[in-house]
Amino acid sequence: MKTVVITGASTGIGLATAKRLAGNGWQVFAGVRKDADGAALVDADARIKPILLDVTDPDQVDAAVETVRAALEGQKLAGLVNNAGIANMGPLALQPLDQFQSHFDVNVFGLLRASQAFAPLLGMDESLAGKPGRIVKITSVGGKLASPFLGANTATTHAEESITASLRRELVIFGIDAIAVGPGAVRTPIWDKAERDNSSNPYANSPLAKPIEKFSETMLEGGRTGLEPDEIADVIETALTASKPKARYAPVPDKLTNFTLPMLLPKRFVDSFFWKRFGMEPK
Repeated sequence: MKTVVITGASTGIGLATAKRLAGNGWQVFAGVRKDADGAALVDADARIKPILLDVTDPDQVDAAVETVRAALEGQKLAGLVNNAGIANMGPLALQPLDQFQSHFDVNVFGLLRASQAFAPLLGMDESLAGKPGRIVKITSVGGKLASPFLGANTATTHAEESITASLRRELVIFGIDAIAVGPGAVRTPIWDKAERDNSSNPYANSPLAKPIEKFSETMLEGGRTGLEPDEIADVIETALTASKPKARYAPVPDKLTNFTLPMLLPKRFVDSFFWKRFGMEPK
């Protein structure tokens, strides 16, 4: 039986992936931050094994590693799905630095902390039996395409992409692969949380208030009409199991207009598209 660890598995992509893999015979350790979330996971699928795993808490990460090591009984871990992440809207020139830093604490340092902690089980500890495992990091379109008013998130997803590529190019000597999955809009509670976090409109008195409002409406609508989490879970399973996986997968709705063209067009052209779409008049 293959074993996988999934961070940020309480809802959305993490939950869908846990249910998908458990249903396909994997032993799934699903990381949650609250006991109540773990109980809800078991209610959703009794085959899922919840573990407390806040990626910003070194002690919890270490404890999770020991729990998984004991369950592996001398075998290697087949997969680590780094899914934990946060996203709060705000203009970089005004966003509080502590809020910006929290994105790096979770999305970047949490990614590296979990990857370092589980790397021995994935194959760096060559005393373990079996095939080396894979690291799969859930990034986003923002990992390749910077966005206004999500600068903290897109900064971290750019870093996530870079870390994943570096891990892949370093861990090859142990047979460990590292793969990025960068979805576009997904129907996930992360955007409902973002709406709650920004409901007080902290930038209401800023000249950027109207563009932020338009951007928020666009992002929240995309989050409610985007891909289903199950569709991303399918891509994650492919990344974990394909004999020759891609280095990066990009499951994006309307991919030509939402990803391919913006990546190919001149940056100044893409700038003007953002400005026009969100009512921003250059001076």
